[in-house]
Amino acid sequence: MAKIAIIEDDPVISQMYRMKFEADGFDVQLADNGERGIEMIKDFEPDLILLDLQMPEMDGAEALRRIRKQDWGKTTPVIILTNLGEEEAPRGIRELGIHGYIVKAELTPRQVVQRVKEALA
Repeated sequence: MAKIAIIEDDPVISQMYRMKFEADGFDVQLADNGERGIEMIKDFEPDLILLDLQMPEMDGAEALRRIRKQDWGKTTPVIILTNLGEEEAPRGIRELGIHGYIVKAELTPRQVVQRVKEALA
């Protein structure tokens, strides 16, 4: 069973994605900001991280920079899942090694699950 970490500050959105992924057989853990997300994934060791960019305390770009500095986080696939269009994303986000960029409003949760399955294949 693949493990997915969802780092997203909106509880309604994160629970919706959790339900979709669990229905497809994934093991899912949630964190509501970048700081908690980093702590969670150290122990959880996810196969893939879905990371929002706009969050309180520590945004997704800073969280990703910190994840990539850790041995355990250098190669973990990360897909950005945000409402920011790519042109609005922080500069340098692609250089941090992301495996995809999804604008939440453009895909259904089912399509997001499909993209994650493709990234893990």
